[in-house]
Amino acid sequence: MVDLNETSACAGLLPLSIGRFTVEEHLPGALTSISPFDAAAMAKALEKGHGLAWPAPNRSSGKAQARCIWFGHREVLLMGPLPDATLTKHGAVVDVTDGWAVVHLQGAGVEDVLARLVPVDLSPAAFKRGHTARTMLVHMNASITRIGADAFEILVFRSMATTLVHDLKRAMESVTARG
Repeated sequence: MVDLNETSACAGLLPLSIGRFTVEEHLPGALTSISPFDAAAMAKALEKGHGLAWPAPNRSSGKAQARCIWFGHREVLLMGPLPDATLTKHGAVVDVTDGWAVVHLQGAGVEDVLARLVPVDLSPAAFKRGHTARTMLVHMNASITRIGADAFEILVFRSMATTLVHDLKRAMESVTARG
């Protein structure tokens, strides 16, 4: 009989520190995709059940223990808590926890690292704390959220975790080598 062991998406790959930059795997708890049938009713249920506002496009709400990020047209991702049962009355509520790799990238000037990988202006003036974007990271679909002055949360499909770490490492090395 095969012995299966649970591992995280970035097991054995992280943490990684190069120069002033670090990337670490983040295990946020449950990841739940929410797509409303009735957006207003779902927003009220999310507020009542989790104390989180329905985020506007390209925005997030909440904090590290319970965050809700815009994930596309009429879709958000609830990160952290298990979804309140009342949410299922107002839309599709799907557990996607095992489908995503979640990392935190941080360090002074971290935008220079991501500028080598992402076709989005992530400068502090254009992309403030709580801003989020669904975009390409090299050739991977990604969700990128600014979670601090020099910190980003990055989500990619779990199957791309090794590629994500490889691409981040090369960009971190490139920026560090330039001084």
